[in-house]
Amino acid sequence: MEYGFLNALLPYYGPGPAKQDFYIGKFYADLRAGDTDGFMTRLRAFFSGIPYDLHEQTERYYQTVFFLVFRLLGQFAAAEERSAAGRADAVVTTKDTVYVFEFKLAGNGTVDEALRQIDDKGYLIPWTAGGKKLVKVGAVFDPAARTLGEWKVINL
Repeated sequence: MEYGFLNALLPYYGPGPAKQDFYIGKFYADLRAGDTDGFMTRLRAFFSGIPYDLHEQTERYYQTVFFLVFRLLGQFAAAEERSAAGRADAVVTTKDTVYVFEFKLAGNGTVDEALRQIDDKGYLIPWTAGGKKLVKVGAVFDPAARTLGEWKVINL
């Protein structure tokens, strides 16, 4: 019911995929299918479409845009999710999966450092007893290219 509008009516009233490359329904389909790499590839394309003069070269800028995409999807998204040992950059929960994201800016960290931070700070621990699938994602934003650079997904 909560996704009824998105699935049933929006395709008829909103611009369809033939009219533009960005279509929120495609993000939702990737997420629902558990296709994290597909979602991240689509996110890279989305960031690449933002005009260069609107970009800020900060991690917070990229984190904010990321958060907004998930809010548009109707998913529970939290930015700077606090836990006992620190703050995860983003946590997204769906019906059956919890995604924990850690972001770095190119030159200020690597994908492996982001994933290591998720482990070292225990960002996944609050969700380990809930029975949901856990996914950690490390991502590096490239301010020179003004988009998402590389990422790595680890399904637990």
